[in-house]
Amino acid sequence: MNREQKATVIGTLKNDFVNSKASFVVGYKGLTVKQLQTLRKALHEQHGTFKVAKGRLIKRAVMDIDSVTDLSPYFKEQIGVVFANDQAPAVAKILHDFAKKNEALRLVAGYFDSQVVRSEMIERIATLPSKEVLLAQLCYTLNAPVTRFTNVLNVQILRLLWTLNKVAEKKQ
Repeated sequence: MNREQKATVIGTLKNDFVNSKASFVVGYKGLTVKQLQTLRKALHEQHGTFKVAKGRLIKRAVMDIDSVTDLSPYFKEQIGVVFANDQAPAVAKILHDFAKKNEALRLVAGYFDSQVVRSEMIERIATLPSKEVLLAQLCYTLNAPVTRFTNVLNVQILRLLWTLNKVAEKKQ
């Protein structure tokens, strides 16, 4: 690889680190080509990308990006970087599930919400419910007091109607 190609790779990686919502460093040593293709396809469905480059090139790409430079110690051995362009928890879930099925994939570290996170935190993020489920839970929680109040009012109206019916029956 000549200097121009290296500069292109560094520029692409730098752009990906800056424009992605989250990035995850994964070890992929021992994965077959078919397994990598399956992983890339699953990531693509959630607007994620898997990029492989030499550790030195990745280190150079993050050198100028302030808080991402904290990821530099993790760029060892045979690693790749997964970029989440849309929903980071969904991409983390894909990585977590794939790592469970394929022991060769290791979650090393990640960069999420302007901070470096370790593999344990990535697993916790991956186990969170999806955004839609969380929004549905929030709506239910916000709606619950109003629903309960409505039910209490309905019961009071039904009691009033029942009492009026009993009074009407006695008068007849």
